[in-house]
Amino acid sequence: MDRDNFRPGPLAEVARVPADERWDLVFVRDLRHPPEKVWAALTEPDQLAQWAPFVASRDLGTPGDATLSTVDGDQTWPEPATVVRTERPSLLEYSWGDGLLRWELTPTGTGTRLTLRHRIDRPDLAPQMAAGWHLCLDVADHLLAGDPVGPIRGAEAKDFGWDELRDAYAERLDQPPA
Repeated sequence: MDRDNFRPGPLAEVARVPADERWDLVFVRDLRHPPEKVWAALTEPDQLAQWAPFVASRDLGTPGDATLSTVDGDQTWPEPATVVRTERPSLLEYSWGDGLLRWELTPTGTGTRLTLRHRIDRPDLAPQMAAGWHLCLDVADHLLAGDPVGPIRGAEAKDFGWDELRDAYAERLDQPPA
């Protein structure tokens, strides 16, 4: 796909739930790729660099310390991370700075149901995080399909519909659960 023609896909399923005096953004997305392929995108540094909001100092497929450096243009901000749990290809959990990310991969008839639980400090951050993960996972989906568009992260995300996604997720998250 030509990067200039990239547009975000439909909104994902989202929820914001209390968790240990903090909040979890729960972001659910169906991908058209098998769990092993999605696992590789979530753990291998070369693949993460092409879609994630950070670059990883090592493969995240095994427990232990790592550094995840947030990227915005030419700037990076390294943060400590610890991979705390891995069950290939179904569960990956790691800390990143003061957050906790839990990736659950469930096979479906057409690919993988990906559930991300991202621990955040304040509930009002959920729409911003959802918009960011939405764009990142759209980019990952293109990468996995062999149609890479390159990472969209940091301030550049505003050029690809981040503001509209944030507003749409804010509206969706402010509605009471069904």
